[in-house]
Amino acid sequence: MKRISNWGNTPTIQAPLIPFHQLRQLKEILRHTPSVIARGMGRCYGDSALNNTIISTTDFNQIISFDASTGVLICQSGLTLNAILNTIVPAGWFLPVTPGTKFVTIGGAVAANVHGKNHHVHGSLSHHLQYIDVLTSDGNINRCSPEEQSDLFYMTCGGMGLTGVIIEVAIQLVPISSSYIRQKTMRANNLDTIMDYFESHHDWTYSVAWIDSLAKGSSLGRSVLMLGEHATRDELSRRQSKQPLHRRSKRKKSIPFFLPTWALNSWTVRLFNMAYFHSTQKRASTTIVDVESFFYPLDHIHHWNKCYGTRGFTQYQCVFPLHSSKDGLTQLLHNISDSGQGSFLAVLKRFGKESLPGLSFPMEGYTLALDFPMTPKTCQLMHDLDTIVERYNGRLYLAKDSRMSASFFKTTNKNFDSFCLFKDQIDAIHQFESLQSNRLGL
Repeated sequence: MKRISNWGNTPTIQAPLIPFHQLRQLKEILRHTPSVIARGMGRCYGDSALNNTIISTTDFNQIISFDASTGVLICQSGLTLNAILNTIVPAGWFLPVTPGTKFVTIGGAVAANVHGKNHHVHGSLSHHLQYIDVLTSDGNINRCSPEEQSDLFYMTCGGMGLTGVIIEVAIQLVPISSSYIRQKTMRANNLDTIMDYFESHHDWTYSVAWIDSLAKGSSLGRSVLMLGEHATRDELSRRQSKQPLHRRSKRKKSIPFFLPTWALNSWTVRLFNMAYFHSTQKRASTTIVDVESFFYPLDHIHHWNKCYGTRGFTQYQCVFPLHSSKDGLTQLLHNISDSGQGSFLAVLKRFGKESLPGLSFPMEGYTLALDFPMTPKTCQLMHDLDTIVERYNGRLYLAKDSRMSASFFKTTNKNFDSFCLFKDQIDAIHQFESLQSNRLGL
């Protein structure tokens, strides 16, 4: 038995964490385990990778093949994005979609159908998969894709491990000529301006905004927008051009212990937000940055989740459809700023068109992600935010959730019934379940 929690450090449970190296071992484990969930690096925030018995995929982590001429990578599901990048970047390839951390497994990324800063252009991860192999509760390995067993493919992408264990992934990569990003930074004084910026810069491949969740009045929603494109070799400095595909290894900092609960409060968050906003130039500026800084800034700080103390934290990530995004975000930010329970990390992104079967999160519109410590006040605030999300036809991201109610989830997810029906067919014994799926009635 091990003490296990995911990235939000809440909830924490005692459970066996069973590794495997070969498929025959995995099949033997499943043969004797009536209820189980697969877990990779544990970077989901809540309870979607927790159960009374947990299978760890991290030792099932080999590259099966990589064609450097076509950019097709086939690998086992426990391989991390960091390990993938170590292989593909020096060969001139990059991930077609990446979340904000490279310390997740490719199987976990598929199970959450992760999105990135380029969703408005390239969609979510499922759009770039040639196939996935899924081991289901009947002991069969099913190869599925958008063309073959498409129902299993789409129910698994975003299905949070509830259809079976993802064991193999084939992904189409994107070519790059350098490991650098041409980044343009723009300061927006309010929500109207930042949304105008997103729309007027829709042709940029990557876009993401930090947003001040405590700003009020005419400054409500003030933000800093970061746009990005893969830099060409002629855009690099002389030093950078000597090793254009080199991944920079930066000195990493670490949070060695849980900070006291008072360290992150409304005053420290307010001061940080003010300092960060005003540290950005008023005029747009363009720089060349490495991919690590652009895509994975928090990965430079090991155990940054300990900043929130032993009480743990959660990320509240919602998405609103495009037609109601402005009204929904305005109400959300008003509630947060009025409560004084600001988020230390608040990120706004624009999603492109996407309407998939199953539980996949993205839809065309705007998504806002906010980190909150788990306190009675923030729990009440998030309950109030749920009301706004439901009113404006939004929904929450399962990979970040640890506290929404079953009734809210069912109301805000139009594919709830169809997913449950499919799960009853593909996993009739309900072998694959998690604390989250039990909480939400899945």
